[in-house]
Amino acid sequence: MIASTATTMLRAGAGRSVGALQPTLLRSAACPYSAGLTISPFSMNAAPSKQQQQQTRPLSTKPTPSSLLITYRAQQPRRNASSRSHLTQPTTADAATDASAAAAAARAQAAAHPDQVALDWNTFFQLRKARRRWQSGFSVVGSLASGSAGAMVLSSGLADSVVGQIPLDPLITLGLMTMSCAALGWLAGPIVGSAVFNALKGKYKGPMAVKEGEFFARIKKHRVDPSASSVRNPVPDFYGEKISSVAGYRQWLRDQRSFNKKKTGSV
Repeated sequence: MIASTATTMLRAGAGRSVGALQPTLLRSAACPYSAGLTISPFSMNAAPSKQQQQQTRPLSTKPTPSSLLITYRAQQPRRNASSRSHLTQPTTADAATDASAAAAAARAQAAAHPDQVALDWNTFFQLRKARRRWQSGFSVVGSLASGSAGAMVLSSGLADSVVGQIPLDPLITLGLMTMSCAALGWLAGPIVGSAVFNALKGKYKGPMAVKEGEFFARIKKHRVDPSASSVRNPVPDFYGEKISSVAGYRQWLRDQRSFNKKKTGSV
């Protein structure tokens, strides 16, 4: 009885001591397993998360990588435009050099041959148009003549050995050979036409050569850069082949300026 009574008293004392320790632990400000936290481990308030800590940080004035990337992309077309302008500067300089060289050659030609006929631009364009007509006329005549001659030669049977070696129908082979003869006559027409024109207008041969040098130097100087062309903005007569008068040349210059304005607006 004495032993059981003592045991009961000891258990009651231990229970009171544990009940006294529990409020002490609840009032403690630090947890033995936390690294300097000021929150009780038994508190219902959770610790601040990393996202909340990032939101409480002061905003930085330094540019972020995303803003730098956006700025680089916005400035990139300007760099391309500047590089394009640097590329077109040597071409413009070469064209100006060619134009000055052509003008110097014209002055030297006039000084060396004072008896030659002095051509103005209207006369030059008229002679150029007449020469082109001679070339076109001889192209038509040459194609008809060579095609007819080829058809007569092929129909005589002189090319039967060649026709038999080609693995096609003989009629198709003869037709292709006749068309080839006509194409050769068309290509030879401008050469014959130029020779006939120079024979008829021999006194204009030298002055026309000088004027053509000046004309193509002007075309090279004032024509646009074809690398900036597009479907909606094609290059207007890059070689100046459609120019047949002074008014046509002025219209060509206006077309070049219009092309440059459209190019600048698209960039």
